Amino acid sequence: MSFKTTGKVLQILPEIKGTSARGEWKKQDFVIETAEEQYPKKICFTLFNDKNGTFDKIKPNMEVEVSFSIESREYNDKWFSNINAFRVDLVQQGGSPGNTPPPFSQSDIPPIGGDQDDKDDLPF
Repeated sequence: MSFKTTGKVLQILPEIKGTSARGEWKKQDFVIETAEEQYPKKICFTLFNDKNGTFDKIKPNMEVEVSFSIESREYNDKWFSNINAFRVDLVQQGGSPGNTPPPFSQSDIPPIGGDQDDKDDLPF
């Protein structure tokens, strides 16, 4: 199951590296503040291994869309949850040019024509 949310990048934490039985690994956490709800939430996401180069182009205070999954695991009768980001995209400010109407001027409005006594020319 995957989810998406958007928000402003508040913090990019340092990259952490290590070695496990499966080999070397690296991870990087980052925090965003959501803008979708009435009460914004701060969420800490984790990027693993090959996704860490994401923050070469994304910096704090930028608006991003994060695709993520949530998973939990048990250790010593306690449960721990991770929010793993697998895609982080920069949100374009102002939207695409196709979504905004073209500018108009006063000359684009047609003049009011007809006789002043004819207030309504509709047949019904």
